[in-house]
Amino acid sequence: MPFGCGGRYFFGLMEFAENRPVPGKGSRRVGCPLAAALIVLVLALLAGFIFLRVESWPGRAANQSVAELERLGRDARDTFLRLAHLQPRVTVNNRVYLEQTTTIAELSVLARRVEVEHEMLHSWAGSTKRIRLHGTFAVKAGFDLRQRFTVAVNSREIVLELPHAQILSVEQEQVEVLALENGFWNRISTNDIQNELGVLPQLARQKSAALPAEAENVFTRQLLEKFHPKQPVRAIFPAPSPAG
Repeated sequence: MPFGCGGRYFFGLMEFAENRPVPGKGSRRVGCPLAAALIVLVLALLAGFIFLRVESWPGRAANQSVAELERLGRDARDTFLRLAHLQPRVTVNNRVYLEQTTTIAELSVLARRVEVEHEMLHSWAGSTKRIRLHGTFAVKAGFDLRQRFTVAVNSREIVLELPHAQILSVEQEQVEVLALENGFWNRISTNDIQNELGVLPQLARQKSAALPAEAENVFTRQLLEKFHPKQPVRAIFPAPSPAG
């Protein structure tokens, strides 16, 4: 082979080798931008998810908080139902959650036997008549369930707003006549006896004046023994004490 021809053949092979594409090099140039785009897409999706979770967190937390307060309101309602057969008016964050309902009119909390005596002396023209009586009465104190009972629930505390207790009944158990003495012309009449008998329950009611306050303390203690959430609980009696 002539020398000139061999040289051209050698340098031709070198040029062919330099210009021949390296296997996989082009695909790597295509794959790198695609991988970068996928990473950016994943990061963008992750950032969007985190943003949505952070943005919706106050609303979700508020919903969970309200649901928990409503559960406390139902627990308070159940306690009233067990003790008084009464569903109180329940508010959650100043919003009415449950309205008041009851199946009975009164709740007797305390009953006490009270004994009283009463004497009447009446003189006329030097003649005196005398009546002396002894009475035993069962006095009951409690609540009129037709009045308002409210449970106000919020995140700071729970306020139980109750009406004042009152004397519900004064029931006669026994009456004894200790003295029944006529004057010479000042005689005891049927009206005299009826009037003096009517004084006895009034005396029993007056003697039991402290019983409603005791009933309030007993009922409040029973409520707090059965209803004790994490929040502080206060029982208040804002209404004026009813007469009688």
